[in-house]
Amino acid sequence: MTFRWLCGVLRVRGKTDLLLVSLFAAGFAALPVFALLPSLWGFAVASLVTYAADEVLHARAPAFVRRLAALQLTRTLRFAVRTVMLLALAERMDAPDSVLVAALAVFSLHFTLVILYSAVHHAIRRRRSLPVVVRNLDMSEAGIPQAPPAFLYRRFLRKLLHLDLPAHAGLLAALAAGAWQAAGAGFALTAGLTAAAVVALLGQLRRARRMPVRDEVIGEVNRQLAAYRPEVALYFSFASVSRDFMYQVNMWIETLEQLDRRPLIILRERASFRFLSRTRIPVVCVPKADDVALLELPELRVVLYPGNAGKNVHMLRVAEAKHVFIGHGDSDKLASSNRVSKVYDEIWVAGRAGRDRYQRVRHAISDSAIVEVGRPQLSSIRLHADHVPGPLPTVLYAPTWEGWSDDDCHTSLIPMGVTLVEKLIAENVRVLYKPHPLTGKRSPAAAEADRAVRELLRADNERRDAERAQAAIAGARPRMDEITARLAELSGRLRGDDAQQTREARVPGPDGEAEWHELRAEWHRLFWASRGPVRHEVVTGQLPTLYECFDQADMLVSDVSSVVADFVASLKPYVLTNAHDLPDADFRAAYTTAGGAYLLDRDCARLPEILRSVREPRHDPMASERRVLKEYVLGPDHPTSMQRFDAAVEALAAKAEAERAQPQQEEERRVAVVVSGPTVLLT
Repeated sequence: MTFRWLCGVLRVRGKTDLLLVSLFAAGFAALPVFALLPSLWGFAVASLVTYAADEVLHARAPAFVRRLAALQLTRTLRFAVRTVMLLALAERMDAPDSVLVAALAVFSLHFTLVILYSAVHHAIRRRRSLPVVVRNLDMSEAGIPQAPPAFLYRRFLRKLLHLDLPAHAGLLAALAAGAWQAAGAGFALTAGLTAAAVVALLGQLRRARRMPVRDEVIGEVNRQLAAYRPEVALYFSFASVSRDFMYQVNMWIETLEQLDRRPLIILRERASFRFLSRTRIPVVCVPKADDVALLELPELRVVLYPGNAGKNVHMLRVAEAKHVFIGHGDSDKLASSNRVSKVYDEIWVAGRAGRDRYQRVRHAISDSAIVEVGRPQLSSIRLHADHVPGPLPTVLYAPTWEGWSDDDCHTSLIPMGVTLVEKLIAENVRVLYKPHPLTGKRSPAAAEADRAVRELLRADNERRDAERAQAAIAGARPRMDEITARLAELSGRLRGDDAQQTREARVPGPDGEAEWHELRAEWHRLFWASRGPVRHEVVTGQLPTLYECFDQADMLVSDVSSVVADFVASLKPYVLTNAHDLPDADFRAAYTTAGGAYLLDRDCARLPEILRSVREPRHDPMASERRVLKEYVLGPDHPTSMQRFDAAVEALAAKAEAERAQPQQEEERRVAVVVSGPTVLLT
């Protein structure tokens, strides 16, 4: 418990990271000691440890580095401390005054040039900030200049600060030898390289001054949109966007690509643009509301919203289009029947369950505004009848997060997650653990439970012949890394800043799509084959996908969330956690998806009996209930969900076109009456 608590406080993931943090702290603590003794070799070793640990922690434990920065122990301050201690060591070892003065002058010049470089870099970034960031539209005529070279522009502070190494090494060598030529050479290298970097970046500032102005960029975007003529837009905004939230957009991309109408994706936060999945659909990211108003979309008929956000109002004011809330999953949570949805023209739900859920929000949502369209994303999920079990039952534990408030907190992770995983391990079950991306964002208790579950699975994996599994994983890793790199190339997420990505944006061709799907399939095959059929797995990245985990699992254990509704499509057994031990009848009455579920009590006493439905497939009393529930929650299999979704888009677009045509027809009739009215003769 103390170890997990310490990892939580330091924001590190395990023993290796904790060891690195210990070395990092010990190195910095030793610097003043060795400087004052003085001990040249002790100081050199401590200094080397601080350099190395600092670099490794940036890669392995970025959360710990951010925690240091929050405490004002920034990278710049750490470099300054190391320099001050070096000067103290030199003074204690009776270095000549001329050397001390030269060292102080060079290190002062170095830090001054770092500040100047940072100011120039900030000026370039500000000039290269565009009002609109674009993907999959040809922006070659926008006149956006090339970005500065990556070695000058990206992670510049880390590179610049490390230019003190020649001076540090030279002075230490001089102190060891008692001859000062090495110190002079090191000082010259540090000062010369830093000054050259500043001069090089100033040249890039001249290029950045040729950036097109706001109106020119938006004008070019509008010209490209006029050529494309989008009819349907997916609009997404979130107050604190990161990779954790972008699943709400990415889940709809393939559906949009199959529409008969021309789609467009509109994002509002720059951060979200970086985490968008591969798509051939044109994408525009418009951070400011005033710039959204300048987008010219005369043929836009339908706007789809996967989430409720304050910035939605900037698009809702477009009266010529119809606005639809499609959500990012179908669940029994309050968010899936929110009264705020009344602002939209229509609300699209998966099946009858979604309609009934909204009807419970009395006098808020009109039944005529609700349209059942299914869940097109679920078409690839493998059915229970096609599933081939492994040597051990595989249980996917996918708890939801703790929600924005305690009123909407459905996670089982806090009250029973650790107990559940302990008992699954005791039952000799293989566990796939996929926590919600937002787990622990609001609740420290959820973060602690998450760490405890991971530790349980890690420890049990060691018992399950970890060396052989690790060898298989290591063998597959090179090819998986190759695939990941190629997928990044095919994704459309180009390198460079937003301006560079917009500069290189092009209209996509047909090439790459087949390769994308083949590579993703190969990555998943390698991933599962290297892990073996008995090893537990913690799944947190974008790959493997949630639906791939569905296909691997014999059973799902989850909470009240959209994950359950999606898993229903497989017709496999699933379990809902009843953390408050409500009577079964009350729980099933409160939550629609409980209709086909096995219910698990807080102490998990029912778990052995529930697992019989996997170990003895004939003993599965909820099978018939799941078949009934599937149609109720997700709608019928025919017509397909994609066909129903596309038909809903067509119907609403036609309605928008008809309403848009009415004022024009009325104006034409009024003009006709005026023209054909009585003629007055003037004499």
